Amino acid sequence: MKRFLLLLGRRLKSLEYWLTAKLVIGVLALLRRLPPEKALDLADKLARALGPKVGRHRLAVDNLRRAYPEKSDAEIEAVARDMWGNMARLAVEYVFLDKLFDFDPEAETPGRVEVDGVEIFKRLRDEKGVPHIFFTGHLGNFEFLPIAAARFDLATTSLFRPPNNPYVADYIMETRRGAMGGLVPSQAGAALQLARVLDDGGNIGVLVDQKFRKGVKTRFFGRECRTNPLLAKLARQYACDVYPARCKRLPNGRYRLIVEDRIALPRHSDGTIDIEATAQMLNDVVERWVREDPGQWMWFHKRWQM
Repeated sequence: MKRFLLLLGRRLKSLEYWLTAKLVIGVLALLRRLPPEKALDLADKLARALGPKVGRHRLAVDNLRRAYPEKSDAEIEAVARDMWGNMARLAVEYVFLDKLFDFDPEAETPGRVEVDGVEIFKRLRDEKGVPHIFFTGHLGNFEFLPIAAARFDLATTSLFRPPNNPYVADYIMETRRGAMGGLVPSQAGAALQLARVLDDGGNIGVLVDQKFRKGVKTRFFGRECRTNPLLAKLARQYACDVYPARCKRLPNGRYRLIVEDRIALPRHSDGTIDIEATAQMLNDVVERWVREDPGQWMWFHKRWQM
């Protein structure tokens, strides 16, 4: 009986995932029928109204209060609503990637997407066979970064954490695959796949602001959390330069991709990269970004759960 109930529970969960995926993909398909600007504005408006009604909103508000004790309740609520609008835009942008990303390195007139750091991209493009590591956080539409790199002939393999819903994960994978470089799901064997890319002189991109239970102890917004040491370990093994990069949403449906110059990673007295100090440095960079645009980060994430 116990085995039967366990099997039944798994099948019911699979059915729930399937139904949820059908609903999500169906909504996105309907939005695809609208002009991108109208679809994004509609999703933003709905998310700002519905987001505060879901359970994760309480977690977001709690995280914001801890991060910004000086802010009033009204200010905290405003940032949380901005976050929901940003998350909704990100979801809808998946179905419009081909229409939204219009950056052309050779164009004289800027389009919807602009890049701050063009010279860095060009310099790295000319470093043939030299591996590089880019890192970013869940800010703006971070999916644009590998697409921009590809425009400069800098194919980048990105590490990402797929959604728990396998049907939604498959949909996202298929959508992303046609618009950017290689994708490596964050699971067993991911480190080896990324190492192979670097070993071949390729480039990788890593999101560094996610919860990682087995990570090194660090602090983020003054609170203890654990951070994945993978980037630091790969940089140490392959002597790679590491570049911060992020996406910033601008008014009127525009985007700015900002690529910063390489950072000097902390080292031990023997010259080897300090894994723990590097993980903390990554957190400090992301915190700087988030403080500039708090409404563009996902505060409902359980980042501080140990």
